[in-house]
Amino acid sequence: MPGRATTEAARRRARPPRHWSRDTVETAVFKVLRWLVIAGFVVVCLFPFYYMVLLSLRSIQQLLLEPSRLLPSRRELTLSTYTSVLKSVDAGGQGFLTLMKNSGIISILTVLVTLLVSIPGSYAVSRLRFAGRRQVHFLFLAVYLFPSIVLAIPLFVLFTRIGLRGSLVGLVIVYISQTVPVAVYMLRNYFETIPRSLEEAAAVDGCSRLRILWSVSLPLAKPAIMATSLYVFMIAWNEYLFALLFLVENRERWTVSLGLAQLSGSIEIPTTVLMAGSVILTLPILILFFLSERLLTEGLTAGADKG
Repeated sequence: MPGRATTEAARRRARPPRHWSRDTVETAVFKVLRWLVIAGFVVVCLFPFYYMVLLSLRSIQQLLLEPSRLLPSRRELTLSTYTSVLKSVDAGGQGFLTLMKNSGIISILTVLVTLLVSIPGSYAVSRLRFAGRRQVHFLFLAVYLFPSIVLAIPLFVLFTRIGLRGSLVGLVIVYISQTVPVAVYMLRNYFETIPRSLEEAAAVDGCSRLRILWSVSLPLAKPAIMATSLYVFMIAWNEYLFALLFLVENRERWTVSLGLAQLSGSIEIPTTVLMAGSVILTLPILILFFLSERLLTEGLTAGADKG
């Protein structure tokens, strides 16, 4: 027995030490770093929104006493700031309910008309062959070579003369002129990725060009359409400059961005009310983003080839 134990001990000493390969070390390190980076990005992205929501739920008295407190007690939380923001001006509030309705009408109309124009336009630029096709494609983006303030003055004079200044319809027209070029550019790039063989097969079956667009191309382009719709909605919902120029004289037609700017520019408005207005401005975008994320995933497999 002693001899066998000595032999086994000598064998273990003679066994070469285990060396970690470079690939094993890098895999282990990157596995840890991946979760650290993800956690860091989550904290950086979510903490400002969390603090904004926290401030909107606290009273101004508690905020002045403990401004850096990140975990308040349940008794400190209140919804009075949201009540103050949503109440009408006649009732002593900020009238954000009316402002959100105006912004919703403007944004939805902008998205619908923009898609109605940009979908056939982008499909034509992608599929049809005509003289100046490449020039027309880049001409759409030429609008963004000019700052908004350069276009604001001529549009302000024009809409004043035709009587559309101060109306929601005039603002929708301005937003459509701003969003159609980028929508055409985005959708055109996606239509280019759709295999032409699918459309050729539908044409062989006797489908017209419009039928091919409706039954073949649009189902496949659903992810791009949803992404473009969300992008256009965000532009119309958050836009401030043209809304200020066209609607500043009539507060009943203000958008929510104008109302938030009024809150931030007033020294009489508590910070908690301003944060409540910011949450109300941000919440519809977040809801639409999560809804569109589900639809984007569904659209990735809609209308695919069946073999």
